Amino acid sequence: MAGISRTRVKALLTNRVVMVDNNIQTQYNYPLKPGMKVQVSREKHNHEFRHPMLKILYEDAYLIVVEKKEGLLSVATDHQKERTAQHILNEYVKREHRNNRIFVVHRLDRETSGIMMYAKDEKTQHTLRDNWHDIVYDRRYVAIVMGDMEKDQGMVRSWLTDRKLYVSSSPVDDGGKLSITHYRTIKRANGYSLVELQLETGRKNQIRVHMQTLGHPIVGDTRYGCETDPLGRLALHAFKLCFYHPLTGERMEFETPYPGSFKNLMLRK
Repeated sequence: MAGISRTRVKALLTNRVVMVDNNIQTQYNYPLKPGMKVQVSREKHNHEFRHPMLKILYEDAYLIVVEKKEGLLSVATDHQKERTAQHILNEYVKREHRNNRIFVVHRLDRETSGIMMYAKDEKTQHTLRDNWHDIVYDRRYVAIVMGDMEKDQGMVRSWLTDRKLYVSSSPVDDGGKLSITHYRTIKRANGYSLVELQLETGRKNQIRVHMQTLGHPIVGDTRYGCETDPLGRLALHAFKLCFYHPLTGERMEFETPYPGSFKNLMLRK
């Protein structure tokens, strides 16, 4: 591919038009050996991805951004290996090459729906994890909480400790991890409040625990103080994720609508 710039080559790989020995290749550093057949097609090849619990919002040679539904684990556990976004995406990328795999960067709780991303190689994973607070510049959630929020906006700051079965919160440093959540009340109706939340830190169950701390547990969150479940799900959705691409530095912004069930609950007469 003499005479083609590195940027152009990466674009061809991203668009899935490069084939090595009849297999679509997206890795820019894929090792070529004598005798291998390299083809560049004019048509973009897409392995069609369809799954009832997962939607791909963006994909290139380095990462995948997805929207997952509530009820799906984001990463494999000792007890559940296959019904996870990680496993589903692993199977997807292996269609190109059996050695391809997905690398975990961050997580969403099983009960939480919304946007998240995975790396497609270990180097990108380390870049994202090691520079998370510099690379990710906006991450927001929307939730419906019980009762009328007293303030239009505010911040919750506490130290969280993982007790395995639940996460505890302390207003003073008790050896836990410092956790900060900013919130803005969007609407109050029907005994509920629609709240937008922005994470300054990203701890396990952070938003859920902080809303309980305020006395306004998230609707459907029976683990953290809510006694009702009118939606049949946790009313928490990661609707916005903005970051600088770990390789190109390009601003990447993804946003999804609030779940329809959230709107229906707030508008219910």
